[in-house]
Amino acid sequence: MLNLASNNFFGPVPGFLGSKKVENLDLSGNNFSGSVPQSFGEFSELMELKLSENELSGQIPDQLSYCKKLVTLDLSHNHLTGEIPTSLSAMPVLGLLDLSVNELTGTVPANLGNVESLVQVNISHNHFHGSLPSTGAFLAINSSAVTGNKLCGGEKTSGLPPCNGVKNHARWFVQRNGSELKRVESDQDGTWELQFLNARASKSIMIKDIVSSLREENLVASGKTGLSYKGKSSSNNKQFLAKKIASISTSCWMDWTQLCKVNHPNIVKLLATCRSGKAAILVYEYIEGKHLSEVIQGLSWERRLKVAIGIARALKYLHCYCSPSIIVGDITPQKIMVDEKDEAHLRLSLPGIIYLNSDSKCFNSSAYVAPETKGSSKGLTTEKSDIYGFGLLLIELLTGKSAADPELGIHGSLVEWARYCYSDCHLEMWVDTALIKNNNQVVLNQIVETMNLGLQCTAGDPAARPCAIDVVKSLELVDRSGCCVSSG
Repeated sequence: MLNLASNNFFGPVPGFLGSKKVENLDLSGNNFSGSVPQSFGEFSELMELKLSENELSGQIPDQLSYCKKLVTLDLSHNHLTGEIPTSLSAMPVLGLLDLSVNELTGTVPANLGNVESLVQVNISHNHFHGSLPSTGAFLAINSSAVTGNKLCGGEKTSGLPPCNGVKNHARWFVQRNGSELKRVESDQDGTWELQFLNARASKSIMIKDIVSSLREENLVASGKTGLSYKGKSSSNNKQFLAKKIASISTSCWMDWTQLCKVNHPNIVKLLATCRSGKAAILVYEYIEGKHLSEVIQGLSWERRLKVAIGIARALKYLHCYCSPSIIVGDITPQKIMVDEKDEAHLRLSLPGIIYLNSDSKCFNSSAYVAPETKGSSKGLTTEKSDIYGFGLLLIELLTGKSAADPELGIHGSLVEWARYCYSDCHLEMWVDTALIKNNNQVVLNQIVETMNLGLQCTAGDPAARPCAIDVVKSLELVDRSGCCVSSG
């Protein structure tokens, strides 16, 4: 990190400032003049560049787009001229762009609204004209971030006048590989943005299909985070699930678009995200089945074990094969669909994707949230807190009791009740009676081994809990032990 802010330095900005591996460069609040050095494009590790409140002039160099790790670019309060380079839209992780209080001209590049990572934009007090993009970070942009220009269009939040003579046609934005990325349509209710990261779904699901599915007769579930509706494509009758939620911030919205990249057979696919200035809709694949909470009592031991292995594999994928790791935050039976083949499908839902090592809060204080998360003032979640929730699900699968069972008595929680009963070694005290009937000793041994794993997963000390990889190994070993004996 190189911080030379507020030092009254003057003259041209040095083109080379120490190592080209610098990650954070702050030269704001000085009197530097001249142009922004093109050589900054050679800073391959640069994540933050702050040149605000100087006397810089000239154009924004295209070479800045070479900084593929750049997250923050602040060039505000200078005398920069020319247009916004379209090359900025090629910056894969750009999250904040501040070009306010300069002398920039021209139109705002439409493809800047296609930068998925872009969360915050400020282009106020320049000389821009024309239509403001209505996608991405511009969809719910605040009026203070666009004032002082001659712009039109945008959503109501922008405070801009409508563009005269512009018809509301549907617009497509295409990825470099030729597949459709997003569609934008306008109607009397405003502008709808439909974004896909699933090429097959983009060819069949239309905005009108999603909006028309939001009818009472199509309602299939309601919860704390929103209402879920069963929808159908008008082109091929393909079913989908549309979950309507309150309008959310752009930063949270970008987390949801990341979920589209998750691809695992035990995780419900998010096919698309659809939003306007008033509402947001998440479009999932439709799973024909029931929630785990609805079917658990009727499942045999073999079927319960299959469900447990499926959920564990989903966690292994999220924790070990996604970058950054994805934390579920609150694993409940209501988030797990069981299909007709007893395959479990985990649905990631609000409060959002919670990334490892982030400052995100877990807003749900249910029994499935780990005790250290509840006890934290920030409510931070980790991989090990997910393991706790999974362990509680295992105990439910084995005992047939719910985490909120009123018969737990003095033990207070299902975990403490199970730990107490297990320590006394009386199988009939804690196992679901439906699992004991007509089952041999091999199955009973499998049940005991699985309960032992469930109690490890719900250990009070997070460090004592196994990781997702070890959980999968343990359950697969339990599964094989039954197969080997039965085949012998």
